[in-house]
Amino acid sequence: MINYLNETKKWLENPNLDESVKNELFDALSPLRTFFYAPLSFGTAGLRGIMRPGINGMNVHTVMHATQGLAKVIREENASERGVAVSYDSRNHSREFAERTAAVLAANNIKVYMFDELHPVPALSFAARHYHCIAGVMITASHNPKEYNGYKVYWEDGAQVPPENAERISNAMKQIDIFKDVRFMDFAEACKQGKITLIGTEFDEIFLQEILKTQVNPDAIKKVAHDFKIVYTPLHGSGYKLVPQILQLAGLPKENILTVPEQMVLDGNFPTVEKPNPEVKSCFNLGIEIAKKENCNLVIGTDPDADRMGIVVRTPSGEFITLTGNQVGALMLAYIIENMKKNNTLPANACAVKSIVSTELCSEICKQNNVKLFNVLTGFKFIGEKIKEFEKTKEYTYIFGFEESYGYLSGTYARDKDAIFASMLITEMAAYYKAQNKNLYDALTELYEKYGYFKDHVFSIKKDGVTAQEEMKASMAKIRTNLPKEINHVKVLRVRDYESGRIQDLTNHTETDTGLPKSNVLFFEMEDKSNIVVRPSGTEPIIKLYFGIPAKDEKEADTKIDCYKECLLKML
Repeated sequence: MINYLNETKKWLENPNLDESVKNELFDALSPLRTFFYAPLSFGTAGLRGIMRPGINGMNVHTVMHATQGLAKVIREENASERGVAVSYDSRNHSREFAERTAAVLAANNIKVYMFDELHPVPALSFAARHYHCIAGVMITASHNPKEYNGYKVYWEDGAQVPPENAERISNAMKQIDIFKDVRFMDFAEACKQGKITLIGTEFDEIFLQEILKTQVNPDAIKKVAHDFKIVYTPLHGSGYKLVPQILQLAGLPKENILTVPEQMVLDGNFPTVEKPNPEVKSCFNLGIEIAKKENCNLVIGTDPDADRMGIVVRTPSGEFITLTGNQVGALMLAYIIENMKKNNTLPANACAVKSIVSTELCSEICKQNNVKLFNVLTGFKFIGEKIKEFEKTKEYTYIFGFEESYGYLSGTYARDKDAIFASMLITEMAAYYKAQNKNLYDALTELYEKYGYFKDHVFSIKKDGVTAQEEMKASMAKIRTNLPKEINHVKVLRVRDYESGRIQDLTNHTETDTGLPKSNVLFFEMEDKSNIVVRPSGTEPIIKLYFGIPAKDEKEADTKIDCYKECLLKML
């Protein structure tokens, strides 16, 4: 192998080599280039990539390298004794990566609390807080395809690592050789020496009790439990145990929780789905068949690390449809606020938090109910930061936060989205409406009647190959250089450029501050009250287009979305 590489290098460096031959050699090296052309970037979402050898893949060496960088930062904080919580999901190699993470930390004399079996993201977030850890590590690639895995770092508040600490870890990694400078010890020996403490089922009881505290109507499920059934699928992932447990604790009999047998199997190949993403209706096909057979109106699905939850509901015609993350988020927010008001439990200083790309329907819900709504950048860590801020200042009381990407959290026990909580609340809501001879589709219809129809849509432009990141940067630069004054013949009133931190008002030619951290996002406020957002994904090589369209009905909204989309594709 060494001679082969040396000979290849010798040929490529020969100045007299024919250009066509050189190109042929480069083409032959292309597969190898994908392994080594650049290291995986460590950011606030940690690492994420395809499982393969090399610095551009998720493998034991890149995982151990990142952990050594984390260990360096923890030692600088003099926080080794506080320790790190470690968890993992059902993906291939997740357990192996988690053990390697724990073993590197142990070799650096940093205390480790590691789950003895796979556990969801929200459990890891809660564990970091419960054990007063300095940090947490979750091995997961969320809802990505089976080829992917990831390494997410959390900080002491239970939220994903803030930008400044992510940069410290990244800089530490640059100073550490991936092989020579990484400390490591045998996992079993580290457990034997007490450097690694395994977390067992006793933790689950504490965690689930915290979730139960977020019930809005604790008796809702119990009132209809005799003839109320739901279907649940974990999509081969880590929600398989805790979701059924929380539903039983909330009052739903075990026999009324119908699971999808094929998808209760923990399998990182996700054999029954193309992609384990509860946003995709085909993931629910097996669950829908059970729902039809058993006459259920609700199917719940969670992704492999159980931080995202999606649902399928039955329409009056008998068809099963998926509700979007925005629709579920708006339903949850309205349900929480309206029932808290009925129960006289709504705090006078109540507030909700959503990401800037999530539905503006929530603005109207909060406005009509005198609840303060905060908008933050995309990423649940920013919602976590708001929770932390409110706990410190006492200015507002947090009651709910969500992202359009199927992430929800009520309560402050964790600082990341929680599909265990969301599954419980959506089941409680379904039971609440069942007692009124309605289902969640009826509730959504009533929501639009009360607060106005609003449709949200996300469209992704995928980039491929080693030039994907550069192409994404070029597309964003192109639209910034030629900011449109109108889109689809509709005037742009204001442009929020979160990268520059400025809001341009095109009606009076003034500029103001966005008030949020810098992020590569463009937000267009249109004259017809529509919102359009352009944003490159932080975890995948895609540019996302978000459309928020107020309209009199779905048909009008779809027409507007199609026209806006066509114009933006030309611009990008």
